[in-house]
Amino acid sequence: MNTVIQPTFAALPPPLSHYPPKPPPHSSLSLSPSKPKPKTPLNFSTQSLQPLFTTPNPKPNASHQTHSLFSHLLHLLRLSARHADAELARAVHASVLKLENDTHLGNALVSAYLKLGLVPDAYRVFQSLSCPNVVSFTALVSGFAKSGREEQAVELFCRMRRSGIEPNEYSFVAILTACIRILDLELGLQVHALAAKMGYLDCVFVSNAVMGLYGKCGCLDYALKVFDEMPHRDIASWNTVMASLANEFMYDQVFELFCQVLRGDGYVADYITLSTVLTACTGSNAFVEGQAVHACAVKTGLEGNLSVGNALIGLYGECGSVKDVAALFERMPARDVITWTEMITAYMDFGLVELAVEMFDQMPERNCFSYNALMAGFCRNGEGLRALDLFMRMVEEGMELTEFTLTSVVGACGLLMDCKTSEQIHGFVLKFGFDSNACIGAALLDMCTRCGRMGDAKKLFHQWPSEQDKSIILTSLICGYTRTGQLDEAISIFHRYQSEGIMVVDEVASTSLLGLCGTIGYYELGKQIHSHAIKYGFLADVGVGNATMSMYTKCWNMDEGIKIFSMMPTHDIVSWNVLLAGYLLHRQGDEALAVWSKMEKTGIKPDKITFILIISAHRHTNSNSVDNCRSLFLSMKAVYDIEPTSEHFASFIGVLGYWGLLDEAEDTISKMPFEPEVSVWRALLDSCRIRMNTTVGKRVVKRILAMEPKDPSSYILISNLYSASGRWHCSEMVRDDMRKKGFWKHPGRSWFIHNNKIHPFYARDKSHPQAKDIYSGLEILIVECMKAGYVPDTSFVLHEVEEHQKKDFLYYHSAKLAATYGLLTNKPGKPIRVVKNILLCGDCHTFLKYLSIVAKRAIHVRDASGFHYFSNGQCSCKDYW
Repeated sequence: MNTVIQPTFAALPPPLSHYPPKPPPHSSLSLSPSKPKPKTPLNFSTQSLQPLFTTPNPKPNASHQTHSLFSHLLHLLRLSARHADAELARAVHASVLKLENDTHLGNALVSAYLKLGLVPDAYRVFQSLSCPNVVSFTALVSGFAKSGREEQAVELFCRMRRSGIEPNEYSFVAILTACIRILDLELGLQVHALAAKMGYLDCVFVSNAVMGLYGKCGCLDYALKVFDEMPHRDIASWNTVMASLANEFMYDQVFELFCQVLRGDGYVADYITLSTVLTACTGSNAFVEGQAVHACAVKTGLEGNLSVGNALIGLYGECGSVKDVAALFERMPARDVITWTEMITAYMDFGLVELAVEMFDQMPERNCFSYNALMAGFCRNGEGLRALDLFMRMVEEGMELTEFTLTSVVGACGLLMDCKTSEQIHGFVLKFGFDSNACIGAALLDMCTRCGRMGDAKKLFHQWPSEQDKSIILTSLICGYTRTGQLDEAISIFHRYQSEGIMVVDEVASTSLLGLCGTIGYYELGKQIHSHAIKYGFLADVGVGNATMSMYTKCWNMDEGIKIFSMMPTHDIVSWNVLLAGYLLHRQGDEALAVWSKMEKTGIKPDKITFILIISAHRHTNSNSVDNCRSLFLSMKAVYDIEPTSEHFASFIGVLGYWGLLDEAEDTISKMPFEPEVSVWRALLDSCRIRMNTTVGKRVVKRILAMEPKDPSSYILISNLYSASGRWHCSEMVRDDMRKKGFWKHPGRSWFIHNNKIHPFYARDKSHPQAKDIYSGLEILIVECMKAGYVPDTSFVLHEVEEHQKKDFLYYHSAKLAATYGLLTNKPGKPIRVVKNILLCGDCHTFLKYLSIVAKRAIHVRDASGFHYFSNGQCSCKDYW
């Protein structure tokens, strides 16, 4: 960023051309001096005090002795402040009461009390001064501003102006500090104008304070303008503007300014500089740059600084390894509550929940931020119940409950998806009146949608205050309808409220809506939101970029997803994971492994999700690469410092089973260092289905049923295993057992999007307005496919009926109905794109292969396993899914 220094504040321009229009004057701020008015007490004390310094004037020959006494008292006041000795200060005060009225000594007493945090005492001394000067007023304005009494600071500053006392440079810094703390931009603009009029903007620390105000209030352009026009700068000037840029996520500009500091003459980076730049490195995932700043800290001897150390823990927690973070923590010569809280956050980000809890238990002192960090970490790691328990502990201990606390506990209820628990937490929030907070209200609505309380979610939506923006809760409501399968309702709400101008599609809404489009395969709407994001510059946001890339990869356009990735200005680990997941959806394992190779070469730090994806990629390679997969899996802990979880084992078992190594897969499970979760056994059972191995499958079945005897999906897997191996009788017995126990599987549904409307289909569904045409068309297509060699496989019928009835059931599976509707409505030559919420059954898979021949059309289906591209009688999955 080029910085042109052109001072323009020699006098107050009417109006301020490069600042916002001058607002009406602050109610209590007079910009020009007037006649003195009576002093107004700030009511720190109810008793009126006798004026100080009432002793008669000393004799002339005693002046030297008095001067020596004054010097001694001043020295004692400095000592009291230095050693935090309030009793010494009060003793000096008692001595001062016996002496002649002296403003200088009174100011020193005010200053000492302020440094000791005794603001009421300082104010009482100030009130007793017969002739307070600018130093008196400035000291107390500063003390008020720094002790949470910002309004009193403003009032006192105005009182000084009314008294005819002109502010000096320190007065401006003091009042600007108050403005910054209460984010009073209106008053700050007036103070800025007054400082410009009086010529104090040439003073570096006044301009720094003005910059700080604009940076904190989000007026970055004005902060940069002041910076550019400063005739002189110090390192604090650079720190202030870099912090302002970092607050607006403009990390590249932070790095550019930091380089200017390092190249500049007379500027030496201090601990604030390094802390700010390290924060920018963490925010932008710029690990290489962060390591360079770390090296600079070591070179300048600032690595041991507390603020720099905390920032380094944040950097290595985000971009480095557990070992790096632990080593930094051990080397720190001093630690504070921020240090410990950063460690909790880091361990939670690495998925090391128990280490985070251990760190929390070892903390010498805790505050609400420590509790919030632990609770948020529980939520990020799916530990909703532990987050709820921690919240109860906070309530019992009387800990302060912040907006972040309540948002986290409401999110924990959403994770648990327990209706009763969510109602109890909802009641707690209502009882204490926190529901009026927009963020908490939005979290409550989202929790209701996740806990199946759509009625309560709609009620919250309609009760939302009209003066508050509804975009956030509309996004939550839309996502809730999507999660509950009410896709038409989700799209309808979006179109309605966007057309009415109620829903503003910002970065957050864009991210959520792009996720919705990807989930349901709504390619056209996804492209529209992408265009909207480009128009308003949202793609600079890494979250929006990731969501756009994910949308395209889920909507049949992997090439566009790759293009979005290459155009993104910055990437985080989520960006790389989305790219890998896209290749897996399209069953392009070799391409995914090429991305992994690039990540390793460029030093991108993988996370646990990365390894789940990379291990799974070995299922979709053109040649058997189990040996490489095995080596990678075994090196996770030693090389990458990531402890394998059940999810990683399940992925690895899936790879072994896919390539026919069922015995090794079973042996691997038996040697796991912890008790395998049911997902691991299901991965092995699914492999048995693919390889039609009922011998191993029967042993796995017993394990699964013992662990989850009431889960319908376990029975479906078992039934599919028997069906795939041709043991129809056994398959039917399993399904009959399901019916007797009252278990029902999640109904299969397929949908096709046409004319901006989702057309859903269930098996033998006749609810569609064009059902008659669809069924007639499907019957013709079945006949033509049978002529081409299609033979219906009735083993995929779930009902105990006669053979001819099974064919009727089979013909009208949801995927066949959706594909037929697509052929009837789509333009000739255009691919048919169908989405299915569960795995495609074997018969539908066979039928669609023949249909691609008969109809001479490409048919694209996305099911729970990924994409199936049917063309000329072949499928991209190679008949393994």
